[in-house]
Amino acid sequence: MSEWKRAIVIGASGGIGGAIADALEEEGVSITRLARALSGDAHIDLEDEASIAAAAKQIADGSAPDLVIVATGLLHDGAHGPEKAIDQLSPEWLARNFAVNAIGPALVAKHFLPLMPRTGKTIFAALSARVGSISDNRMGGWYGYRASKAALNQFIRTLAIEHKRRNDRSIVVALHPGTVDTALSKPFQGNVRPGGLFAPDRAAVQLLDVLDGLKAPDSGKLFDWEGKEVQP
Repeated sequence: MSEWKRAIVIGASGGIGGAIADALEEEGVSITRLARALSGDAHIDLEDEASIAAAAKQIADGSAPDLVIVATGLLHDGAHGPEKAIDQLSPEWLARNFAVNAIGPALVAKHFLPLMPRTGKTIFAALSARVGSISDNRMGGWYGYRASKAALNQFIRTLAIEHKRRNDRSIVVALHPGTVDTALSKPFQGNVRPGGLFAPDRAAVQLLDVLDGLKAPDSGKLFDWEGKEVQP
């Protein structure tokens, strides 16, 4: 972890994002925490591009970040949850899934990737999910979440190809953190096998260990918390 000089964590008010920011800070990395729940210069809303652009402008005034992590995601809210069948599909809920889980991280990349150094190892990472893998889908359901995470994985792949032309040592990846004890997973933790629910601080260390081990050829891929590639 100590190889990073300046890191940006978006979604730093959440369980995983906060734990990642804490872990990096303990290693002496200069951290900027951004989240929708934060105010002032620390505020960012992935459903509002003007907010993303404003946050990037603030970052541009300091040293260039060599690590940017988007630790955000939407699975349920007070009124909606993952769909179990097609008769539960709602255009509004599907659109919100895509706005938060796919379009938002892509817009973060639009504004933050140009701020990263043109030389040396840099990483832009976004939290995805194994359920976004089309080849791994054997259970069905969860239409909006699955499809939006699959879209995120495609964004990551496409961003990686373009950004490599700017810095051939850059890495753009998606990460599957497993099931972590956060508000996002809370309603579904009863289905998790024993030992399969991770504390946020453990998940943070696992993910940062994966990032530390990545090389330029890994760019554009999705990796789980053990560093194993998840096929699209």
